[in-house]
Amino acid sequence: MFDDEEDDFHESSLNEDLERFEGYLKGGSLGFMDSDRLEALIDHYLINSQYTKAKACAEHAIDQFSYNQLFHLRKAQAISAMGQLKEALRILTQIEKIESPSMEFLLTKASIFSQIKDSKNAIKFFREALQLSEPEDRDEIYIDLAMEYENMNDYRGAVQVLKEAIKSNPHNEGAIYEIAFCYDQLGEYSSAIQCYSDYIDENPYSFTAWYNLGNAYSKVENYEKAIWAYDYCILINEEFGPVHFNLGNAYLSQEKYLLAIESFHKCMEIDGDDPMALCYIGEAHEQLNELELARHFYRRSVELAPMLPDAWLGLGIIEDLEGRTKEALVLIHKAAELDPENAGIYHVLAGAYEKLEDLEQAEEFYQLSLTLDPSDEECLTNYIELISERSLPEALDCITDFIENIGGNKLATVLKVDVLWKLGRKEESISAFATCVSQNRKKAKELFQINPSLLNVEEFIHLADE
Repeated sequence: MFDDEEDDFHESSLNEDLERFEGYLKGGSLGFMDSDRLEALIDHYLINSQYTKAKACAEHAIDQFSYNQLFHLRKAQAISAMGQLKEALRILTQIEKIESPSMEFLLTKASIFSQIKDSKNAIKFFREALQLSEPEDRDEIYIDLAMEYENMNDYRGAVQVLKEAIKSNPHNEGAIYEIAFCYDQLGEYSSAIQCYSDYIDENPYSFTAWYNLGNAYSKVENYEKAIWAYDYCILINEEFGPVHFNLGNAYLSQEKYLLAIESFHKCMEIDGDDPMALCYIGEAHEQLNELELARHFYRRSVELAPMLPDAWLGLGIIEDLEGRTKEALVLIHKAAELDPENAGIYHVLAGAYEKLEDLEQAEEFYQLSLTLDPSDEECLTNYIELISERSLPEALDCITDFIENIGGNKLATVLKVDVLWKLGRKEESISAFATCVSQNRKKAKELFQINPSLLNVEEFIHLADE
């Protein structure tokens, strides 16, 4: 009870002081105000991002209490927030000549160096601040320190800092998420999964941890585990919209289209219509061959986001599936204009031109797609099939040149095995297949999907089953 009365008294006193100072700024009289009350005023202005008033109040306080270095520090904080960074550093240098740096002083200096993109000095002063900090202050300092390493693209350095943070406080949720982000940038997804799993062991009811664990599993394409994690997130907080969206994506990847549709609708029920969710619902209906429904959702997506290439592409694919390939090309080209670096769109364009027997255009778009994404196995397969129909020797030259000069596609050597066989160069084909098996048996066996007739060739079966 008394604490509440004391809080009310302080709030009333602050409001009265604010009114007096606002009047002073307009030319009125302020009278005497002790240092504690001036400090409270300045802090109020800083907290509420009223930096001009904070500076004016700090300057008045310096006039009254010039020996109090806190007011000089507050002025430096106010003007640094206003972008006057050199002047702020000059004030801090003067303070440093008079008294030993405090944690707050060091954090202010680190923040200014961060603002001027001098991460090395920012790191130096954040580390010095850590040495003077109390345990309750360290979580935030560790995060700021890690961010400076990230600003230099030194994600390993950031990971080391964040490990220190987690050791200092195993419940530092911000550090857990940040370290997982760093592992993500480093492509070390299994480490991110381990981080979230360890955190969940200690904090099993953190729905955001379950959500991020699901995202980490999605990145390694372990969609069953991703769905498992998203389901736990939903059990804890069913009204968290993003988890339903990502769950829908995981179901799409598993070709569970009805469940995907249900998840995307739930996401929009919580967060309102979303153009990407509508687009993905369209894709799910397309895969279910419910073309009119697919068109409906693609159109709704375009209405909400006219610049969304995925929706235009979806509309083009529907036109193509319904036999209007020429009309489809207009829509697919629109998608390509909106997203000119999207290899998948050019792959679809190539297929449409091939269907219209405009093989020159088809070949051009297959090549463009593979230039942007050499790893696309389906695109490379379609391209080599197109060239093979025209000339098997040309197809062999094409796939050989791709392997030697571009690479990055695990199926390329398997496709070469098939072309060699079709050319009648059987010994070379079998030898090349043996090499494929030694490098990647699972990938090598995809040869039988490309050319099922080879299931009747004993040499290939023997090599595949060795």
